Amino acid sequence: MTATYGDEAIRRAAEQPLECWPNPAGDRDYLIHLEHPEFTALCPRSGYPDFGTIVIDYCPDTWVVELKAFKLYINSFRNQRLSHEAAINGIADRLMQDVQPKALRAIGDFSRRGNVKTVITVCLGNRWDFPDYRPLLL
Repeated sequence: MTATYGDEAIRRAAEQPLECWPNPAGDRDYLIHLEHPEFTALCPRSGYPDFGTIVIDYCPDTWVVELKAFKLYINSFRNQRLSHEAAINGIADRLMQDVQPKALRAIGDFSRRGNVKTVITVCLGNRWDFPDYRPLLL
C-alpha cells in the first residue's frame, strides 16, 4: 500500500519537535485548553484498539503549540502498542519538552474496556489552579 501525504505528516509529527509559535500574551498568565477526542492506540497485551480523549490544559510561557502539529502528534499513537499510563505520561513529557509551559495538566480519558473506565492525570511544572475535570460518561 502506498503511503499518503497524511501518513508522512503523522510520521514526521512523531519524530520531530512540535511546532510552536511565540506566545502573543507572554506578559500574563492564562489557560489554554485543548481536547482531542479521537485518540487511538493498541493495547500492548491484546493488540486490540484503545480509544480515548486527550485533554491538555497549560499555562504558556514563551511558546504556544501549533494546533495542527498537536493533532498530528496525537494521531501518531494510532498503531503503537502502549498502555494508557505510558501514553499520557509520554504526551505530557513531550509537551513539557517542546512547548516548555509554566504548568501543564495532561488527561487521558479512555473509553471503557471490560466495563472499566480509566482516567489518568499527569501534572507537571509549577502548581496551577486548573479547573475541575469531569470524565466523559460514555
